[in-house]
Amino acid sequence: MTSLRPIDAKAHVLGQVPYCSLTEQQQVKLRAIIEQGLPQVAQPYLAIAKQIDATEQQVLEQVAMWQESGLIKRFGIVVKHRQLGYTANAMVVWNIADADVEKVASKLSLYDEVSLCYRRPRRLPDWPYNLFCMIHGTDRDLVLGQIDKITNELALEDVQKDVLFSYKAYKQNGARYGKNGQKS
Repeated sequence: MTSLRPIDAKAHVLGQVPYCSLTEQQQVKLRAIIEQGLPQVAQPYLAIAKQIDATEQQVLEQVAMWQESGLIKRFGIVVKHRQLGYTANAMVVWNIADADVEKVASKLSLYDEVSLCYRRPRRLPDWPYNLFCMIHGTDRDLVLGQIDKITNELALEDVQKDVLFSYKAYKQNGARYGKNGQKS
């Protein structure tokens, strides 16, 4: 099995490490393919290489270069949490004073229970909420207890909020930035 290794940009310039030789079109196709997830085969990078008419080494070097440049931060999996029994999934929406959003969001983000935390614009007069966080759990009462704990610890008792539990997941996947190997 082949492993990824970091690419040293200075070594490329000095000719110590071969520069990735994928064409721009191959790079676009490669990004589109890995956005879909790695093939579930013994040698996924070789399988991808065959799809873009390249070698496994070229694919590994390009991925390593994208990691080095920060384009790819990490590879991960998308867990279908409902299939694991996490059916009590709550989006908590908060109406935080604009001056306090950064401070509160930083604190909310420290909680292990919070899997996502982001700011969005208010849609007044009907939607006053500007800070959102997701909490996933196996039991609705447990999640509500976690929300109460967070609310008390951060002294947010007087802040307007709502808890929106999901009923059904229609789609869940990682981010997609290209379509069918084309630039978006």
